[in-house]
Amino acid sequence: QVQLVESGGGVVQPGESLRLSCAASGGTLPTLAIAWFRQAPGKEHEFVAAINWNGSSTKYADFVKDRFTISRDNVQRMVHLQLNSLKLEDTAVYYCGIREGVYNSARAKSYGYWGRWGQGTQVTVSS
Repeated sequence: QVQLVESGGGVVQPGESLRLSCAASGGTLPTLAIAWFRQAPGKEHEFVAAINWNGSSTKYADFVKDRFTISRDNVQRMVHLQLNSLKLEDTAVYYCGIREGVYNSARAKSYGYWGRWGQGTQVTVSS
């Protein structure tokens, strides 16, 4: 089984940047697709971005608008989410999850499509 640990969150002002990381242990990372979702207090999980096993295919939510970038390093067993030009509405707990099986990017926005999740890392954007 793959275990996931998110890190890199923090408190920033609007317009600043953060780099989130998802570290994987156990299992076989190179065969897994990975997604980032986020959840604000009292809200449902919201799709942010997804990446396939070798990084050749990425998918982003419409609200990203070129502000966020997802990437992976299968040697280090890490997936990153670069957050630029952060806005107040980006405040949430950010989670990474895995898809064990054939990856269909058309279904990536569905929370139920993904399997195991990490504990999350808090991103707070405040003026």
